[in-house]
Amino acid sequence: MEDQQNNSNSSLKIIIGILAILLIGSLFYIYKISSDAKQVQTELKSTMTEKESVMKDLQELKATYDAAIAENTSMSEELIIERDKVVNLMNDIDKSKGDVSKFRSQFQKLENNMKVLMAENESLKKQNTTLTVQRDSTVVVLGESKKYNEVLVGQNEELSKTVEKGSKLSVLNMQTAAYKIKSSGKQIATDKAGRADVLKISFTIAENQIAKSGDKEYYVQVIDSKNNVLGDKQTVSFDEKSLTYSFISKVKYENKTVQVSEDLPGKDFAKGTYFVNVFDKSELVSKTSFTLK
Repeated sequence: MEDQQNNSNSSLKIIIGILAILLIGSLFYIYKISSDAKQVQTELKSTMTEKESVMKDLQELKATYDAAIAENTSMSEELIIERDKVVNLMNDIDKSKGDVSKFRSQFQKLENNMKVLMAENESLKKQNTTLTVQRDSTVVVLGESKKYNEVLVGQNEELSKTVEKGSKLSVLNMQTAAYKIKSSGKQIATDKAGRADVLKISFTIAENQIAKSGDKEYYVQVIDSKNNVLGDKQTVSFDEKSLTYSFISKVKYENKTVQVSEDLPGKDFAKGTYFVNVFDKSELVSKTSFTLK
């Protein structure tokens, strides 16, 4: 009887031991699952935080492009292309459910592109403002020139004995500017010697009803800051005078106001002040100067 009781106690102890081991194992398993869940939750939270951060930066980038595109500058097409790249990256990140840190380098590249384009866009806006002022000034000068020519024609009708003097053509409103030519063929005004690909020279031949009509030739001379004549560098003689010119501008004159515009291509333009002279044969009829930085 006592042996049976001892056997029962031993069996009970074994069962209790087994249950204790199972309980400890269950507790460890529960702890492991809880820890793994917290780690996954932490990683998900970190991923969402990074995703929100990148998305916020991209939204700001898109807003910058939207504002620049709304200004409708000559760079709008390039800005739209870059803005669309930002939108596509936002869509990719939005669809991503994993690590988004790999998109950070793409964002950095887009941000760097934005800084370059914004700087160029701002420069173009300033240049456009300058050109607008010059255009308005040109309109004023042409208006004054028209009034002057009307008076001149009236005087010539009354002073028929001075036809030769009155028949000389007036070269007015001489303008010069440097331009960079992009791969698309678009010309962008610049005052930087290192960016210039072509010099644009323009002037107006005033209306003169008593002048002789027909083909006219003007010798244009462009001298850089190192006293070099640019362009053709050809020399022509008139009686005892000689002239080295950059190019000849041929104009068909029909007694009406004529706008003349010529391009002088080149490379490695020197910094400094340039002088531009226009000759009717050996007679200097107009001159101006400009500076490249």
